[in-house]
Amino acid sequence: MIDWLTDPTIWASFITLTAMEIVLGIDNIVFLSVIVSRLPLEIRDRARRIGLALAFIFRIVMLFGITWLIGLTDTLFEIAGEQISWRDIILITGGLFLLAKGTHEIHHGVEGEDDDAPAQVSSAFAMVILQIAVIDLVFSIDSIITAIGMAQHIEVMVAAVTVSIIVMYVAANSVSAFIEAHPTTKMLALSFLLLIGVALVADGIGFHIPRGYIYFAMAFAASVEVINVMAGRRRKRRRGGGGARAS
Repeated sequence: MIDWLTDPTIWASFITLTAMEIVLGIDNIVFLSVIVSRLPLEIRDRARRIGLALAFIFRIVMLFGITWLIGLTDTLFEIAGEQISWRDIILITGGLFLLAKGTHEIHHGVEGEDDDAPAQVSSAFAMVILQIAVIDLVFSIDSIITAIGMAQHIEVMVAAVTVSIIVMYVAANSVSAFIEAHPTTKMLALSFLLLIGVALVADGIGFHIPRGYIYFAMAFAASVEVINVMAGRRRKRRRGGGGARAS
């Protein structure tokens, strides 16, 4: 164990894998922030904690089931010359779910439908947790396959996953609060879900879209939205200051 702590190769793989896991966790945070926003304020934090706990459990279980996980990439059948595995099926299913969920939430926001009645809160909470569990499973597949490809020691993988989940937990509250405080950012987050869904389906059918392109597009759009929010605040302050002088 002491040898591991002084081995620069181990530390390099840990730092690299942790950074990669945090980046891959962005998708999870975006979905989590959007899905819990439909719940009453007093139970949103509990839903976030449960969602992240499930993400952590799925990842750790999969790490210790590495042999089974690697088997998910074995070919089941071929369609038009394209090999299809269980991993592909899971990614396609998860991607289609994100596309359907994102479209539904955009429709809900544009049409301005009423929120769920108080009597339906418990069932809505259970449905949200179920959806979070499904997407956690999908995102965990890619996360752990990446971990297996980047590190040789399972202890390093577990440590990296643990740190990434902690970062996700800290970031989830801030991201959710920002989305709730600025409704226009929710529509942006939903467009991210659609983008992620397309990427998952593309991966499942053998057309890999480099994640760097997706994350750059997300970062650029988010930066523009932040500038818009800041400009809106300045306009409000100017109007407020002008009104005060006029009175």
